[in-house]
Amino acid sequence: MTSDVAVVAEALQGLPGQSSAAVLEAYSGAVMNTFGLPKRVFVRGEGCYVWDADGRRYLDLLSGIAVNALGHAHPTVLSAVTGQIATLGHVSNFFATPAQVALAQRLGAMTGAEQARVFFTNSGTEANEAAFKLTRMTGRTRIISTEGAFHGRSMGALAITHNPRYRAPFEPLPGDVTFVPYGDPEALAAVVDDTVAAVVLEPMQGENGVVVPPPGYLARARQICDASGALLWMDEVQTGMGRSGCWLVHVDEGVTADIVTLAKGLGNGFPIGACIATGRAAGMLGPGSHGSTFGGNPVAAVAGLAVIGVIERDGLLEHATAMGQHLADAILALGHPLVSGVRGRGLLRGVTLTAPIGPAVSDAALAAGFIVNAPRPDVLRLAPPLIITAPQLDTLVAALPGLLDTAAKEQS
Repeated sequence: MTSDVAVVAEALQGLPGQSSAAVLEAYSGAVMNTFGLPKRVFVRGEGCYVWDADGRRYLDLLSGIAVNALGHAHPTVLSAVTGQIATLGHVSNFFATPAQVALAQRLGAMTGAEQARVFFTNSGTEANEAAFKLTRMTGRTRIISTEGAFHGRSMGALAITHNPRYRAPFEPLPGDVTFVPYGDPEALAAVVDDTVAAVVLEPMQGENGVVVPPPGYLARARQICDASGALLWMDEVQTGMGRSGCWLVHVDEGVTADIVTLAKGLGNGFPIGACIATGRAAGMLGPGSHGSTFGGNPVAAVAGLAVIGVIERDGLLEHATAMGQHLADAILALGHPLVSGVRGRGLLRGVTLTAPIGPAVSDAALAAGFIVNAPRPDVLRLAPPLIITAPQLDTLVAALPGLLDTAAKEQS
């Protein structure tokens, strides 16, 4: 009989141990070309570092796009996930598990609302899709979103995403959606009336380059929604779960939302998302109105519980705040002419540039052993694991002037 290890090795078709070039050649013939050709093949991770198929180490300052909150191969999450899947891996939503209920209670409590109910999903896009359906239960159909918004790539989530390049190939999209300038409360007030089902906002716009709204914007949005009877929907998929130095940015600012969507850092790499409804919205979805085969499965749920437990135990909300400030101060202290500022909060930061060289800087950083990305031509996004240390961040800061100069030279 073939051993368990041999079964897995056979399924991987001999790719492990081969060079990055060999894996990428196989990738191009087997995987749909929705992401372009990957820049590296990673085979192992530990803490804040990953290694590629050719044995080179990289400091991960992106965390799989704000996902690996506790870094790679965190022992607590590993223990929780392997222990649960060895006990009970999946039962469907015809049945409940203690882990599912416990995680729902923890997430509901984070909203600060007296009543909260959770629908579990496998991703942020699915969480937003659930929220989109929930808004229809108001009897209204209009949704107000913002310019620069990103909420996912499924048809419903795409309908409230602003980027015309993402939208155009798939139109007509569902819903009656109006986009207003982000961070402008008066523009929001001008379009919200008693026909609006919901206003959907990101507390900071991650994919738009870590854009921070002016103080009081979220509170004013709450007032505008209350005046019209619209739901306030906060997409905290990228900003939540400690990424910004708090569990939820809007709650930290004293705002209660009717709908909150989460994912990314919640599972530390294990696929999980959540749509949380509070107050009157908590009972709007009933039996048969929505569903998910895998949503809230016990393995994903214990991963979420483990992440929350470690963040609490290790004081990572405070650590993320301190490290984010350290990073911003250190970059600004460089006084480099190609850096115009650092925005964001916690460990979600956007380094704004004076020239559209972001992608070239990202490539230069990767060549030097740092993983960052450029969501906009003039912005670098940094979202390292919440466990990162100041000395680790300082290695990037020390290298940054050379990376900027290299990129500028290549672009000239």
